[in-house]
Amino acid sequence: MTSSGPADNAVHAPRFGVNYTPTRGWFHHWLDFDLDEVRADLDSIAALGLDHVRVFPLWPVFQPNRTLIRPRAVEQLVAMVDAAAERGLDVNVDGLQGHLSSFDYVPAWIRTWHRRNMFTDETVIGGQEAYLRTLAEALADRPNFLGMTVGNEVNQFSGAPHPDPDPATVAEADAWLRRMVDACRAGAPGKMHLHAEYDAAWYLDGHAFTPRQAAVLGDLTAVHSWVFNGTAQAHGFDGAASEHHAEYMLELSKAWATDPDRPVWLQEVGAPAPLVPPEQAAAFTRATVENALTSENLWGVTWWCSHDVSRELADFPELEYSLGLLSNDRQVKPAGAEIRDLVAEARAGFRAPARRTLAVAVDVGGDEDAPHRSVCGPGGAVFETWAKLAADGARPALVLASRAQDAAHLASRGITEVVQP
Repeated sequence: MTSSGPADNAVHAPRFGVNYTPTRGWFHHWLDFDLDEVRADLDSIAALGLDHVRVFPLWPVFQPNRTLIRPRAVEQLVAMVDAAAERGLDVNVDGLQGHLSSFDYVPAWIRTWHRRNMFTDETVIGGQEAYLRTLAEALADRPNFLGMTVGNEVNQFSGAPHPDPDPATVAEADAWLRRMVDACRAGAPGKMHLHAEYDAAWYLDGHAFTPRQAAVLGDLTAVHSWVFNGTAQAHGFDGAASEHHAEYMLELSKAWATDPDRPVWLQEVGAPAPLVPPEQAAAFTRATVENALTSENLWGVTWWCSHDVSRELADFPELEYSLGLLSNDRQVKPAGAEIRDLVAEARAGFRAPARRTLAVAVDVGGDEDAPHRSVCGPGGAVFETWAKLAADGARPALVLASRAQDAAHLASRGITEVVQP
């Protein structure tokens, strides 16, 4: 599988992949890396018909000191990417890990006695730039290397509800993101580089990371859709708001995009138990993916995650143990079989999604900082209006209130009617 860039989405079915969670040792496997185990995991992923994986180096393992980026760790990452290529899998690499499944992985050189702000301290930023550039450089010549994601939901460090945040303003977060993406581009020019936030960027008033940043910075927009954010609690796992949540977030991102053809990547989405009962995970998976496929300019769908977390590992939130498409012994679960079928169906009969002529207006009190963006989240007027329309069978878009009377903008997106929440 050769790497395909964002523009390819105009003529091809979206990409289908998975966030790779190793079966042996979870992400701690970097501490005693076993390439044969990785190969076996990748074989089970490829057997589902998927075409890419997103992988996660652990930042403290790879850069334990600001001026030490461990060559052996980088070599192991390259070996993983090469093993993926042998199985027809492209690879996106997340750099700053950062935050994974309720655990934080940050190096000692920015904590406790060396406490420094990861978003604003120039010394720390220089170390982060060197790290991202080094990973990108090591992989730049690999045809199956898609590019870098700056980190996994690093925005969770910037404020509440994090217990020990690294505070940042919107301007500081903006500057930090630009420097991180530029570092990735410096290491691997011409590849697909982006950043990715959890949904506070879209739903949390006052959050330093904003919808505009997500929809403008980097080569495409990443969306992480999780219905445990209040959606499934209020609407049920099989309510329209839940089954269309990923689609809603894809469409919400387009409200801020300055390019109507900007690709959007559904980079994380899963079926979290018990809000989604295990026996209903396959049905939820199909509904979520089928609805997401109705969004234009969808680069790809990357499910969270590949394999279940081993019960031998302690202290994870309960839902984290069962999110895999495959069990911890690499057996296909019902949701995995559903994804395998969806991939085959999409590739056999993909048709470009219909344009959305109806849109819901989004007024967040200012397009740049979005001070009242909670209207877009579960329970908010924008969210609930959109969900009601979806429940009634409509396929609404979303448009910023500041653009709702802009004839040229509406025409560029095919919008002919705008409703107010």
